Amino acid sequence: MKIQRIIYLSLGSNQGNKLENLQKAVNLIAQKIGAILRVAPIYKTPALGFNGATFFNTCVKVSTYLPPEALIQRILKIEESLGRVRSTDNNYTNRTIDIDILLFDDEIIFSKELIVPHPRMLERKFVLCPLSDIASDVIHPVEKKHITKCLDVCKDNSEIHKVDTNLTRPIPLTEKYNYIAIEGNIGAGKTSLAKMMSDEFNAKVVLERFADNPFLPKFYEDEDRYAFPLEMSFLADRYQQLSDDLAQFDLFKNLIVSDYYIFKSLIFAQVTLQKEEYLLYRKMFDLMYKEITKPDLYVYLYQNTERLLKNIEKRGRVYEQNISADYLKKIHNGYSNFIKSQLNLNTLIIDVSELDFVNNTNEYQLIINKIQDH
Repeated sequence: MKIQRIIYLSLGSNQGNKLENLQKAVNLIAQKIGAILRVAPIYKTPALGFNGATFFNTCVKVSTYLPPEALIQRILKIEESLGRVRSTDNNYTNRTIDIDILLFDDEIIFSKELIVPHPRMLERKFVLCPLSDIASDVIHPVEKKHITKCLDVCKDNSEIHKVDTNLTRPIPLTEKYNYIAIEGNIGAGKTSLAKMMSDEFNAKVVLERFADNPFLPKFYEDEDRYAFPLEMSFLADRYQQLSDDLAQFDLFKNLIVSDYYIFKSLIFAQVTLQKEEYLLYRKMFDLMYKEITKPDLYVYLYQNTERLLKNIEKRGRVYEQNISADYLKKIHNGYSNFIKSQLNLNTLIIDVSELDFVNNTNEYQLIINKIQDH
C-alpha cells in the first residue's frame, strides 16, 4: 500500500501575470504531485535578498504518495514548464514561479538534493504568514514550536500585505467521486485504465472475473448453445461481486474504480440471446439492477473497431481471436443505446482511438484531466 504524506509547499512569483502563474502552479501541483487540501491567501511582499519586483506568495497543503526524491523532481519540472530559469551562480533573481518544499510530514531530511524543513523558512514572513493561515497547529519538527509561534518570533521586518484575490483550489478526484465505473467494448482498455487509476489514487479496484467463467470459451465456439448460460452466469457473478465490493469502502481507500458496470450484462444479452431467452433474462436483470449501487461517474471508452481488433489480437486470448468486426459493432451500438436511455446516469464518453494511455504518460493524464474536469 502506498504511504500518504502531508506536505506544505511555498509558491512565489514576481514576473509576468503573477496571479496566473500561481494558479497554473497550483493546478499543475494537483495534476503531478497530489491532492491539494488547502490553499492559503496570497501575500504581496518585496523581493528579499536582491533588487527585484514585488512578489506574490502563498502556501499549499498537499496530500501526496510521492517519496521526497520524486517530489523534488516533479517540482523542478513544474517550474521549468512555467518558464522558471534558474541562476547558475545561486544568486536570487526574478522568477515566474518558485516552489519550495517547506515540510514533509514531520520528517527531517538532509540530502544532496533536499533539506527539509526548509532551512530558511523561519526567517521569512512571506513564508510563515501564508503557512500559518493553513497550518497554525502544525509543529516545526526542529524548533518543536507551532507555526504561529514561529511567526510571532520571526525577525523579518519586511512589509507584507494580504491580496484580496484568492486562488482556486482544484477539487481532488477523490472528493468528487466515491465510485467510478469504466466501461467500453471488448479491447477498449477499461481494465488497464481502472488499474492505473487505482494505483495513482490508491483506490479500491473491482475487476470483472471473466477469466473464471467456464462458459466463455465454449460460447465463442458455439454461441447459440452457450449464450444463455454464459449471460446468466455473468449476471449472477457481477451482481454478487458488485454487491459485496460496493457495500463497504476500504478503511484506507475512499474511492472505488471498477472496469465494468452491471448494465453491460443487458447490453451483451441483447446481442447474444434469442427473443424468448432475453425476455426471461430481462426479468432477472431488473430485479438485481434495483439493488446495485449506481456509479457517481460512468466513463465509456470509445475505440474504433479497427483498433479493438488489433488490441484483441495483441493480448492473445485464444477464445477471443474469432471475434468479428460485426459483433463488436453490435456491442458498441448496445452501449450507445444504453447511454442515450440513461438520463440520470452521470456519463462521460472519451474517444481513445488515437491514444496509447498505457504507454504514454501525457495521454493518460489527458484522460484523468477529462474525468477531473467533467
